[in-house]
Amino acid sequence: MRLIPLVLAAAISALPAMASAQSASGQSASGQPASGLTAAEQAMTATVTAEHDRHIALLERMTNQNSGTLNLEGVRAVGEMVRTELEAVGFEVRWVDMSETGRAGHLIATHAGPGRNVLLIGHLDTVFEIDSPFQTFVRDGDRATGPGVGDDKGGVVVIISALRAMQAAGTLKDANVTVVLTGDEERTGAPLPVARRDLIAAGRAADFALEFEGLAMEGGRDFGTVARRSSTNWTLRATGRTGHSSGVFNDSLGFGAIYELARILDAFRRELREPNLTYNVGVMAGGTPSTLDADGFRVTASGKTNVVAETAVARGDLRALTPEQETRARERMQAIVAGHLPRTEAELTFGETGYPPMAPTDANRDLLARLNVVNRDLGLPEMPEYDPAKRGAADSGFVAADVATLGGLGMAGEGAHAEGESVDLNSLTRQALRAAVLISRLSLQP
Repeated sequence: MRLIPLVLAAAISALPAMASAQSASGQSASGQPASGLTAAEQAMTATVTAEHDRHIALLERMTNQNSGTLNLEGVRAVGEMVRTELEAVGFEVRWVDMSETGRAGHLIATHAGPGRNVLLIGHLDTVFEIDSPFQTFVRDGDRATGPGVGDDKGGVVVIISALRAMQAAGTLKDANVTVVLTGDEERTGAPLPVARRDLIAAGRAADFALEFEGLAMEGGRDFGTVARRSSTNWTLRATGRTGHSSGVFNDSLGFGAIYELARILDAFRRELREPNLTYNVGVMAGGTPSTLDADGFRVTASGKTNVVAETAVARGDLRALTPEQETRARERMQAIVAGHLPRTEAELTFGETGYPPMAPTDANRDLLARLNVVNRDLGLPEMPEYDPAKRGAADSGFVAADVATLGGLGMAGEGAHAEGESVDLNSLTRQALRAAVLISRLSLQP
């Protein structure tokens, strides 16, 4: 039929960010029918284009349902919206309750087929809890703002749009696809081995993993995510002898807890620096006494200028590109802590709910190369690797050690985790097209 190439041309020419972008070979996206696509892949393009408004409406409904991580009923409600969508295209959907971790649970959907298993990863929760003033989807032309509109409800809608296009084109019939949407990505439940048990198992069973957090863009160009850094919290507590300040530094009182804390933090700053490694200090306090609340977010302290501080505490995070880099940093941090000032002690502990890194591997880069073949066939510019130091941690880190993983396949947007979070609604089209073709090719290859 002549109609499909014409619809394809219209779809590609409608991708606004692509009209003036240059591909790696220096050729512009012409907006002409892409000769590298099969008839089924051209049919996917027609479906994605035809259903664009449908999926914007779905994104609006999902965004208007608050699903802050601690709003358990809200997370489940968004899960039910997704269940309806996935069951309609033939997926078997189950809800995994996570009450033992203090969280709502996860949605897991499977579509059995003879092909190689492709795991699709996203999340249902947002950072905006029920008491946030930022609660509503608002559209302004080709942009929309709303809580979690990009992180990660836009990514979930990309998944749904791609799978519906695959069903319409007939490629979903034999595809072997697993979808895992966690309900606590923004504030992971504990114990962590329970909270991520099902995702890790799905990663070990998969041949490929695709993560649908927001698309990385810079200078109007789309980038591929082959690596993300880890994220682990740490707590540093220092103690010292207290007494009249006239005795500070002497053999009896020593230096006090605040000087010990300052020594350690400044040594971190001076001695740990290396590419892709960061170690932020988020909150600190010292005095006689100083305390850290049970959640680890608030500190209090009191003291007098003529009293040597008895206690001090600081909390921060550690981010590394590989497990080896994180292990090396932890060991160096502990060695610094151990060199106490006179009459002081200190202890450094690491949290149990951290995110492992998604290290840059040859397998991940091969997945990006496959996506760039899709880009060429769609007439879109190729996507270079994005700097992992500019990306946050994500659930893809829990599977990346076991399976080739590619991230950042969700919608393009700005301001994640802040009021005014927004997405480019036109990015839904090109991301769904990329995903539909890539998933089909990965699952149905020999």
